[in-house]
Amino acid sequence: MNIGELARRTGSSARSIRHYDKAGLLASHRRDNGYRDFDEVAVPQVMQVARMIRLGFSLEEIATFPRCMLRQVTDAICPDALAVHRERLAEVERQLFDLARVRERLMSMLPPNERVPHEPS
Repeated sequence: MNIGELARRTGSSARSIRHYDKAGLLASHRRDNGYRDFDEVAVPQVMQVARMIRLGFSLEEIATFPRCMLRQVTDAICPDALAVHRERLAEVERQLFDLARVRERLMSMLPPNERVPHEPS
């Protein structure tokens, strides 16, 4: 399928798909006219790459993931990828902790009448 069809079926832009392909995350081949051509397997691959990006992973990180992560679109984590997800979650937890400390310091510098109570979003 051409890149336009792949974009339509996945909801990703052609530009993003080209970027994923250049990063080696998709298997494409070139037609005689030089255009990219994708097999059916590219549909779940594009959807999973986009999902991983939304989870905060970079293309460089995604390129190191076990191939099982790109085989199908699912919320389940393939067993080979559990460690990667646990590491990302630990990193997010550290960032949240650090941000909470910064927030506390900033709040402590404000006059008491200007301090905003913590409201989870």
